[in-house]
Amino acid sequence: MIEMETTDLVVVGVLALAGLLWWWNDYWYALPFRLRRCRGGAKLPPGSMGLPFLGEMLAFLWYFKLLRRPDEFIDAKRRKYGDGVGLYRTHLFGSPTIIACTPSTNKFVLQTESSFRMEWPFKELVGPTSLAAVEGASHTRVRSLIIRAINQPNALRKITLMLQPRLTTALKLWSEKGRIRAYEEARKVTLANIGKYFASFEPGHVLDTLDELYKGVVHGLRAYPLDLPGTDLHYALQCRKKVVAIFREELERRKNCDASEAKNDLMEGLMQIKDEEGNRLTDIEVLDNIVTLLVAGYTSTALAKMWAIYYLAKTPDVLEKLRDEHMPIAKKLNGDFITYEEIASCKYTNKVVEEIIRLGNISAFTFRTATKDVDYKGCKIPKGWKVACWFRYLHTNPENFEDPLCFNPDRWNIAPKPGSYLVFGGGPRSCAGNMLARLQVAVLVHHLVVGYRWKLVNPNAGMLYLPNPKPADEVEIDICEI
Repeated sequence: MIEMETTDLVVVGVLALAGLLWWWNDYWYALPFRLRRCRGGAKLPPGSMGLPFLGEMLAFLWYFKLLRRPDEFIDAKRRKYGDGVGLYRTHLFGSPTIIACTPSTNKFVLQTESSFRMEWPFKELVGPTSLAAVEGASHTRVRSLIIRAINQPNALRKITLMLQPRLTTALKLWSEKGRIRAYEEARKVTLANIGKYFASFEPGHVLDTLDELYKGVVHGLRAYPLDLPGTDLHYALQCRKKVVAIFREELERRKNCDASEAKNDLMEGLMQIKDEEGNRLTDIEVLDNIVTLLVAGYTSTALAKMWAIYYLAKTPDVLEKLRDEHMPIAKKLNGDFITYEEIASCKYTNKVVEEIIRLGNISAFTFRTATKDVDYKGCKIPKGWKVACWFRYLHTNPENFEDPLCFNPDRWNIAPKPGSYLVFGGGPRSCAGNMLARLQVAVLVHHLVVGYRWKLVNPNAGMLYLPNPKPADEVEIDICEI
């Protein structure tokens, strides 16, 4: 009898402990707001805070990594809690978080910079003084330089011609190999071009080393923020230190060179920029920005090029329309490189590029941090909590795009629903190189469709979604010249 009572007590104790652990995060984070609401005011959005320390990371990994159905992460919340105002509470990447997954909620967060600042789960990885991390006048000053350097028509005209020698050489090498992995090769040619324009690096050992190091950095951007030996974040931070060392060596070399050896690249522009009082950026500000801009432009653009090759192989009717648009231009050029104005005139190509980057969903979400308690349509976003602007769900939600997982450039014959297309973010923090990214994809499309044929080796390859979405085989293709 005593043994049975002891067993019952143990069972009750285990169940009580399990219940406490299951609800701990809700008690710790949500209960104070519920008690405060007893006296009136907005309530927290519906949702679950998950397990202690882990939060809902296991559910996130289940949908993104194991089940490989990432949109179900949000769909499951909508089924369980209803649509509400488009906000859900959770705990991700080590922080209490509010998920924003509708056009209106994303617009509110991204455009209300006085209430939400951009903040990464681990700032050291993006650079504490980089464009991605700084606020106010420092952000405005560096952003304006970068837009002038890489995103305005005068700069894009120059970049269009600069891109093509390396790109055409790479395409010939691809056809000589016969079979390639598109992501690997797109990454190399993208790094060669961005490395040249950003820091005047030529193909060779330095760029090969940067390629390997940046792989580690990218894996850390979506890792759990735990800096211990053996974790993805720890490895990413070590890789970033080595990347900084490479650029620091180049920076010191330039500081000791004759002024006549002008490079006219982004690093030189960052070294020369001044604020209203005539102060230049510090060395660490130059390094943080060049390192972070290169990883942002290099990885995302390489993925977009990979998806271009993938979707055009999957849609021969789209490919034929592109050839109809580009062959007359190629004949007129007679071997010369295509110009920025000619690319801009290719209306169907521009629709194709938009559809590639919409379906590619290279940046699934981005974070902001609430700088004060914010009320949104009766829901409370607490000060200090993260807000995850879930861009991916905007682009794959059939309420925003008809048949959203179908590759259909003709959908761009009409403008998308306001706020539903945020591949480059929104508000004052939208991507400063969005036109450069579009241009690089369009130039690749031109040279591919006029000069090459290719097919997928594994047309039914499974998809991976972390750290970035791509087919498991990284788009292996057989390619040859026409």
